[in-house]
Amino acid sequence: MSNGSVTNRTLKGALAGGVAALAWAVQQPLDKLIFRSRYDDVELLGRAIRPGPGWYRIGLVMHVQNGALFGALYANLAPGLPIPPALRGPACGLTEHFVLWPLVGLTDRFHPAHDQLPALSGSRRAFAQATWRHLLFGYVLGELERRLNVDSDVAPGPAPDYASNGHGSLERAVSAVRD
Repeated sequence: MSNGSVTNRTLKGALAGGVAALAWAVQQPLDKLIFRSRYDDVELLGRAIRPGPGWYRIGLVMHVQNGALFGALYANLAPGLPIPPALRGPACGLTEHFVLWPLVGLTDRFHPAHDQLPALSGSRRAFAQATWRHLLFGYVLGELERRLNVDSDVAPGPAPDYASNGHGSLERAVSAVRD
């Protein structure tokens, strides 16, 4: 893959990740009602920088930026994942969630505005809410990135050992006889 196509793939992945993070943030008020939890990622990020008024704008920018960084990384790793393309985004989003969720205990304790935020550790509602958000993020990221990078200069993987007729590959059988 050429350097230009890697850059192009990365930029398209960043765009997909930013859009996915924005989708997450836009739907957050609804999931807060459904899950009956005040947990808000934009607030968590924004209040880390500005505990008082004005946290929303900063938090939203940080949230979209984090999504873009995740998307850029995802765009370069996803083609090599041994799972169907439609499952790659959700799988990566959920993996990130399950790996990082144990750190919410640190947020509950050390966040600059922890007294203004809901406690997350031990909250099943917040965990379910975060699971939903990561699933949504992963789905939007995966689908958008796949569609944006459809024309990328990705090296094809190995040829399958089967043919569309279900009887195997004639080319592979012939090459095995010659070897």
